[in-house]
Amino acid sequence: MDRRFILQGLECQASIGIYDAERANTQRIKIDAEVRLYPATEPVDDKVDRTLNYDLIRETILSIVSARHYDLQETLARTLFDALRALDDVQSVRIRTSKPDAYNDCEAIAYQLSNL
Repeated sequence: MDRRFILQGLECQASIGIYDAERANTQRIKIDAEVRLYPATEPVDDKVDRTLNYDLIRETILSIVSARHYDLQETLARTLFDALRALDDVQSVRIRTSKPDAYNDCEAIAYQLSNL
């Protein structure tokens, strides 16, 4: 059985980028996270303490994003990936970061890291 939590389009402000303007101001980023859980950990009853609370996924992401400046999306994505992978019951992770305001002629520039 395949069990996943999928957080889509989490929008937040981040200090990210290599250019002076990016260092001086936060910018909007979007994050998608897919967290695959071990099949054997499926709760057999309707109790939140028997599963990964997806609030923890969101809170982990927001905490990491706001913690410091990141020069590269790759560094932010790796930090998020490692933190989510370390959560209890997590088997694998896909993380995507995107900068929707980087260019006027495309929806976003994104970076994805996955071991799904």
